[in-house]
Amino acid sequence: MSMQAPRAISERTTLSLEFGLLVLLSLIWGSSFTLIKVALATVPPFTMVAGRVTIAAMLLICIAIGQGHSLPRQRSVWAALLVQGLLQSTLPFTLISWGETQIPSGLAGVLNATPPLFVLLIALMTGRGRRTINGQKIIGVAAGLAGVILTIGIDARAGAGAAPLAQLAVLGASLCYALAPIWGQRFSSLPAIVTAAGAMSCAAILMLPMAAIVERPWTLAPTAQAIAAVIALAVICTALAMVIYFRLIRTLGPLATTSGSYLRAGFAVMLGTTLLGERLTWSILAGMTLVLTGVVAVALPSPKPRP
Repeated sequence: MSMQAPRAISERTTLSLEFGLLVLLSLIWGSSFTLIKVALATVPPFTMVAGRVTIAAMLLICIAIGQGHSLPRQRSVWAALLVQGLLQSTLPFTLISWGETQIPSGLAGVLNATPPLFVLLIALMTGRGRRTINGQKIIGVAAGLAGVILTIGIDARAGAGAAPLAQLAVLGASLCYALAPIWGQRFSSLPAIVTAAGAMSCAAILMLPMAAIVERPWTLAPTAQAIAAVIALAVICTALAMVIYFRLIRTLGPLATTSGSYLRAGFAVMLGTTLLGERLTWSILAGMTLVLTGVVAVALPSPKPRP
């Protein structure tokens, strides 16, 4: 027994660290909804996303080189990174940004909390990871979704009939977020910073021509506040978040990592309450309780059957 105690303590410490990183990632991404709204006031969606991923890509490349890493040279790896950049950044960032021009951020938060449901459905339909899905995880996904609906509140759901295309766009982003960690598992042999730098570079290559053709960013006159929001989105919500994200894919797995989308929506509401003076209601408190319960149920390892 005494020989197993240190190992058990080490495992608990490691799990606590990964849960802490999951909460931090959720807080970072939860703040992105507010920053996107601020940036969209004077910066259109494609230009905002192009600036976000380009700044993040340059920062991640510098960090990777500074740590002594080199970017991959194989074409097959870059082809896979291109898909990763498309699923993790280019498509979802653009879909959410465009969606938020037409629907409230609260409703966007509800719709963008669905990646764990998509991961679960994909696993059940394809058989990938089906053995790891049990009643505990299904209940966790259901509890988390119920918590998000309570957390965002009745006001957001009241707008559910408006702008159906914008809602579908945000749901499409959620599907991308569900597919991205599944695809990203193939990069387990690469350092997280290299994967993040490569995927973000591909996202920048995809977005820069699109922004230039569609929105002609050199003709814009963004405010200082909008520029600051884009920089914060790039440095904190993208570059830093990607490093944490690819680590969690390896340590917690796709379903547990995407479960952070529930916390992300909850943090968006909490930030609005504390920073914008929004009213804290019983539905928010009850919803956050369900959110935390769902995330823990999804992320915790399933109990092993007794022999």
